[in-house]
Amino acid sequence: MTRLEARGITLGYGTGTIVRDLSLRVPDGQVTVIIGPNACGKSTLLRALARLLPPATGAVTLDGKAIARRPTREVARILGLLPQTPLAPEGITVADLVARGRAPHQGAFRQWSNADAAAVGAALEATGTTALAEMRVEELSGGQRQRVWIAMALAQETPLLLLDEPTTFLDLRHQIEVLALVRRLNKDLGRTIVMVLHDIGLACRYADHLVAMKEGRIVAEGAPEEVVTPAIIREVFGLEVRVIADPETGTPLVIPRRTP
Repeated sequence: MTRLEARGITLGYGTGTIVRDLSLRVPDGQVTVIIGPNACGKSTLLRALARLLPPATGAVTLDGKAIARRPTREVARILGLLPQTPLAPEGITVADLVARGRAPHQGAFRQWSNADAAAVGAALEATGTTALAEMRVEELSGGQRQRVWIAMALAQETPLLLLDEPTTFLDLRHQIEVLALVRRLNKDLGRTIVMVLHDIGLACRYADHLVAMKEGRIVAEGAPEEVVTPAIIREVFGLEVRVIADPETGTPLVIPRRTP
């Protein structure tokens, strides 16, 4: 298994500190979801885990080694990232975009191979986008586009996937489709996945491990039923709620209380 860990990291932009002295060990082979209010540091933490934002103090480690000291191509073979608002070159087809996920496996002495073609085909099939292969990305619906971006990350064949708000701007049906796909990637292909989500109910439904953040720190982490309690939701979101069992899944469901 591949181990991803943050050890006492402090993160920020310029002179502003957003995350201070945070430690997190990502559970192997599970779906971890990070929740919390806007501007609490969720996406900042994900950027650090993905090696895009160097910590001011502390370190992010991959299999016990500081990720900042590992070669970029080596990291890209282990860890895939879907950012919050990815941009595709104008006119690019789905097949060509997904094929870009194979870039970490290319080099001066290794060009496109049958293994690359097989990886792209498997990624398209796993995400249900094979029939879209010759379409241009800008012609797709929001839900289709998200599945294609996940296919590109999947084509990297990395054991770790980091997804920053993969359901943003999607309607409820497409949110469910994307999250069900993420769960299949975890269960069927054994991927370790870390996601940032805003919807607490969906986070509880699809997460094995939940991390609740506030003001750049972790308030609670564990199984959804351990983290999503009235007291913790009050502390993290400043909201009075009831927590009941989802009648479909048995996972926690948050019901806001009426305000006077």
